[in-house]
Amino acid sequence: MTNSPQIARISEIKRNEKMSKPLICLCLTAKTMAEDLALIEKYRKYIDVAELRADFLDDDERLNMREFPSKAKIPCILTIRRTVDGGEYSEGEASRTTLFARALAFADEDRTKNFAYVDFEEDFHVPSLQDAALAYGTKIIRSFHDMKNPVKDIASKIKSMGISKFEIPKIAFMPHSLKDVTDLYNEMQSFADSDQIVCAMGPLGLPTRILASKFNSYLSYTSPSELLGNLLEIGHTDPKTLCELYHFHDINKDTAIYGITGWPLKVTSSPQLHNTSFKENNMNAVYIPFKSESSDEAFEFAKAAGMKGFSVTVPHKETIIKHLDVADKKVSEIGACNTVINRNGKYFGYNTDCTGFEKALVEFTGLESLKHKKVAIIGAGGAAKAVAYAVHELGGKACVFNRTVSKARALAEKFGFDFASLDADSLPKLSKFNEIIIQTTSKGMSATAAPSEENDPLWFYDFSGSELVYDIVYEPETTPIMERAKKAGCKVHNGYTMLKYQGAEQFRLYKEVYE
Repeated sequence: MTNSPQIARISEIKRNEKMSKPLICLCLTAKTMAEDLALIEKYRKYIDVAELRADFLDDDERLNMREFPSKAKIPCILTIRRTVDGGEYSEGEASRTTLFARALAFADEDRTKNFAYVDFEEDFHVPSLQDAALAYGTKIIRSFHDMKNPVKDIASKIKSMGISKFEIPKIAFMPHSLKDVTDLYNEMQSFADSDQIVCAMGPLGLPTRILASKFNSYLSYTSPSELLGNLLEIGHTDPKTLCELYHFHDINKDTAIYGITGWPLKVTSSPQLHNTSFKENNMNAVYIPFKSESSDEAFEFAKAAGMKGFSVTVPHKETIIKHLDVADKKVSEIGACNTVINRNGKYFGYNTDCTGFEKALVEFTGLESLKHKKVAIIGAGGAAKAVAYAVHELGGKACVFNRTVSKARALAEKFGFDFASLDADSLPKLSKFNEIIIQTTSKGMSATAAPSEENDPLWFYDFSGSELVYDIVYEPETTPIMERAKKAGCKVHNGYTMLKYQGAEQFRLYKEVYE
């Protein structure tokens, strides 16, 4: 037993020898230790450390948590988080102190059977507990949490926590915007030679978890997919995703960063596509989501992190253009950019959507030309602009339908197309441009309900069965509008092939700048 890999890793920590940082920590929030131990077994190959969140345990389970490290056979963190810090423990400091004492007392000479770490909050100072921990090599994580607001001046905060070489400072906060994450990244660049844990919580904070090494964070917290609901507001991911999708342990100071930005960016297959391609091409690179309500803040994060390139999706495809040093011909003509490339500090904009869509549409229709074909383009946003460009290049005649008619008119006039409002009043015009219907709005994205006005932009239109219907949305596989069209006998297709083809063009650009 003492020769197992997990035990060896524990011994390394206890001798204060450096493990390969950052570490992946599995946060355990089940009601029983048996459940927590089962989850460790499930995720063991992905994790380095397990955090026992004793504040989630049933009362009788807490009495036996001293046994947890020896059963887990992996370095363990003991945490009893108070409600004020986002935890579940509300029984007062006296009883919490007693629980810590029970868990740390009677330490075993075999240090692999003790907790490797204990998490004490910044304002929780009990000398007897600190002495008990340090006497047996248990490192103290000295933590500060703000569950509602960002923490400003992180560097000063870390330095003010008065840590010793036996303590690791931890700061976790809730960002209000991507700017807060950018500020954290910038501040942490001077901490490469010290141990600290930093984390921005919630969906905006995902880059801090994936890029823990770039943020100079000692570890990255994850949760089992089975327990993610317990920490929903914190924004954990699961360790399998961190390892298999983002190749977490391969990320180092030389890793090139790419990504995708947009809002709300709830669904994207781009990380899977590009990270797989990076791996297949032996590229030391990672592709991450970094959501932002503002293209300004997205660009500033990409710039601060030194991203080699990034993808742009709704609603930033038009507004990102102002940040470009050079826009290629397609971006200038379309008025939308979905790919930004950093060449030695100068930013070049491209539109690979039109290339990807043109290839996908030709494949779907079996037509090399759309001459004499009448096409309905639903929507007038960034994606619709790329679609309109492709339809024009293929020689098609089109009508742009959009709720805001002025936007439909602006797009239509650029390519000599017709335009109309997106409502039942335009049914006569829609019937004239319905040979091929291309849906470009976000309606139907992630939809699970039956087709309705809420998830189907053409809810007022009855399909005849002769239409070719292409929806650029790819999640779900069959969108509500596709479902109705298919039932009527139409040939339908989703946007995955467009994603694949435009992604291939993006990857060509990413690889070019990588090399």
